[in-house]
Order: sequence, then C-alpha cells, then structure tokens
Amino acid sequence: MMAPSPTLVIHGGAGALSHTGYVDVDGLKSGIQQAARLGYRHLVGQTSSAIDAVEAAVCSLEDNPLFNAGRGSELTLGGTVEMDAIIMEGRDLRAGGVTCVRNIQNPVSLARLVMEKTEHVLLAGEGANKFAREVGVVEMPPEEFITEPRRKQLENYLEFQRAGKQIHDKDRELGIDDHDTVGAVAVDAHGNVAAATSTGGITGQMIGRVGDSPLIGNGVYCDNAVGAASTTGRGEEIAKVTLARNLVFHMEQGLSPQDAVEKALNFMQERRGAPGGAIAVSKNGDFGYYFNTKAMIWASVQNGQLHYGVYPGEDVVTTY
Repeated sequence: MMAPSPTLVIHGGAGALSHTGYVDVDGLKSGIQQAARLGYRHLVGQTSSAIDAVEAAVCSLEDNPLFNAGRGSELTLGGTVEMDAIIMEGRDLRAGGVTCVRNIQNPVSLARLVMEKTEHVLLAGEGANKFAREVGVVEMPPEEFITEPRRKQLENYLEFQRAGKQIHDKDRELGIDDHDTVGAVAVDAHGNVAAATSTGGITGQMIGRVGDSPLIGNGVYCDNAVGAASTTGRGEEIAKVTLARNLVFHMEQGLSPQDAVEKALNFMQERRGAPGGAIAVSKNGDFGYYFNTKAMIWASVQNGQLHYGVYPGEDVVTTY
C-alpha cells in the first residue's frame, strides 16, 4: 500500500465573525497560515509525525491572542480564564486531556504530557495545574491571559444578561462568542493520524464549566484504521451528538472525509438546531472541512500547497 501524502488541516473556530470591532479577520487569516506552516514542518522528512504536527499547530494558535484558546481565551463569569484541551493519536488510541486549567500557556502540550506520562486520560482544575508544576510546565501570570477585547466581551455579555436576554448561537448581535475553539488533524508519511483541540470556553460561562473540547469522541477522535476529526461549536450541543466520533464513524462506513463532515454537522443542526464546524483527514490523506455557521477559519497543507479561508466558498491558495 502506498504511503499517504502527509496532510495537515487546522481550524480556528466556527461562528459569526461579526464586524463589531472584536474580530480582526485579516489577523486571523495571517495566524491560521502561520500555524499551518509551523505544524506542517513536522510532516516533512523521515521524522514525519502527525502528533508533533497537530501539537505545534495548536500551540501556535494558543499563543495568538486573536484565537479563543490559550492567551486569547474567553472569560468566565468570575472574570477568570479556564482552558480545556485534548490530544489523541490513532495508532494505539491513546489520548490525554486537561480541563479548567489556569495560567498554562499551551494547554495542548500539557494534555500531551497527560497522555504520555500518566495512566489517565483527563485531569481537571487544580489537579491538572499541580501535575503541570510536577512535570516542569511553566505557569504564566493570570493577567497574561486577559486581553482587552475579551474583557469588553464579558462586560457586554453581563449587560446583555442584565437586560433579561439570553445568548444563543443564532443571536450574535453583540458579537459575543464570535468564534470558539482551535484544532488540528494530520496524517503523516508513516500512516499515523492524530488530532488535537483546545479552547478557552465561551464568554460568561460558569466557573467549572466543561464543554466538549477535552472529551474523546466530542472534541476529537482518531483511529489509524480510519482517520481523524476535530470539531468546533457550542460544546454542550457537540457533546450531545458525540460529533467527532460520529464523523469518524461515517468515514468508517465508507464516506469521504468531506461527505462525513457534512453529514455529521447537518445531523447536529437537524437534531439539535445547533450549527458548528469540523475538519477531518483520512488515513490515505484525503481531507474535508465544513461549517454551517456564518464563518470558520481553516487551513490545509498538502504536497507543499497551502489553502485557507474564512467565509463560505472562500479558498485561497498559496505555497507552503
């Protein structure tokens, strides 16, 4: 069997991207390309590694305050940052996740350490932060994670709540929760697949809230026998339909990654009235992306060619 073409697909969150001053679309496009290039470097040559590629790409997005992960995380009702992340590899179905962690620059790297250095799959809150200190992960000052745009979003959210209104995915009039979650999927030259997802949650979430992102089968799923998926959208809805596992199941039944992504997301829309987005790659290097929100930041790299876009039908091609 021929080796697959090393392929990386990443997303920076699905949502509305309304033009309210919160969202720098040009900055998002620049950031997603940078992350794609950094991740793809780990798929080139004899050391080609899908797990290294997805970690590097997601770390880049976590370091970019424009994305809702790491330094760009949303604020809880208490004005704090609580982050979730997961990473999974398809050879042995190993996975590691962290939830409700604070002050960690790259939660996805901490999730990988959970996978590689513990017998557990998911560590939460102070326990995850304690583990981070034990393995030498540097904690950053809390103020490093609180950006002015996120602070303003929380203020507007609280004002919206005081007016007796509720926030829903279909209601973006304040530009709140414009895009959420970052993620990556990859297949390397050895036929290994991997997936990773990281998020800063949603504006005004309760302290201790856990969405879909750090949960296997929801935020990610992968298997070398089939492929890999990463999802984005309202976590509570994604969890109810186990979106990532559902998507990979459709691939297992013979659908292409593109058809599988569309079928899984359309099911969530029909069953729960919830839009979202997802990316997927097959064990052979075929890939797909789809969103039924107004926008999703995405990029792909294969055979030295980089594609990216934000809005429906947008597919900009450039060289790696």
